[in-house]
Amino acid sequence: MTEQHSALPALSGKVALVTGASRGIGYGIAEALVARGDRVVITGRNEDALKEAVERLGAERVIGVAGKAHDEAHQAVAVERARETFGRIDYLVNNAGTNPVFGPIADLDLGVARKVFETNVISALGFAQRTWHAWQKENGGAIVNIASMAGIGASPFIGAYGMSKAAMVNLSLQLAHEFAPVVRVNSIAPAVIKTKFAAALYENREEEVVASYPMGRLGVPEDIGGAAAFLLSDASGWITGQTLVVDGGLLLNAGV
Repeated sequence: MTEQHSALPALSGKVALVTGASRGIGYGIAEALVARGDRVVITGRNEDALKEAVERLGAERVIGVAGKAHDEAHQAVAVERARETFGRIDYLVNNAGTNPVFGPIADLDLGVARKVFETNVISALGFAQRTWHAWQKENGGAIVNIASMAGIGASPFIGAYGMSKAAMVNLSLQLAHEFAPVVRVNSIAPAVIKTKFAAALYENREEEVVASYPMGRLGVPEDIGGAAAFLLSDASGWITGQTLVVDGGLLLNAGV
């Protein structure tokens, strides 16, 4: 056991599956869950990056399953590995996403749009269906879908991504209604978080972007990790079907 993990908290008895968690927001969420004693299954496309993330988080309590989120075979394997290794799946975090295009939707390639929805939305539904039938339907739990501020307003130049995240918000509503009262389902809508994924939105002009945020900084993965950990806990036991905006106050500037 490394020094980093020498003082691990007592096991909570809960198990989470976090998609797209080799880095960025997904990693921040996995880190927060491990820090409170959960065991976690993380997924990601790059096997080497996933192995590194598992090592950093602590292989005693974390396993990685490499694959593409929209691949149904990968979804099945991830859920099966969680059951085989840890015996249960209490929590699901649908974080895996893509944004391969930057520009007006008037000229958007429809094939690209389909890819965005397949990865960002359909994969989330697939994972939710599988965790529901594998464990949650009979045993309860909670789901958090990572949406975006881009999904609750106009999002110039990332319109396909914004549309998919709006769909994620509605997917959360549909699942929350259908899975109640056994499983709670909520979404988180972050503003710009400092990750490699979002770098194009602030790189080389961070001060200019930060000027729009009343809290005086951009978000970091830990901000979303804390929010997700709350929604995946008994402290939020009467909250379902909601979208938690985590935006550093950005919406306070609306209309000004």
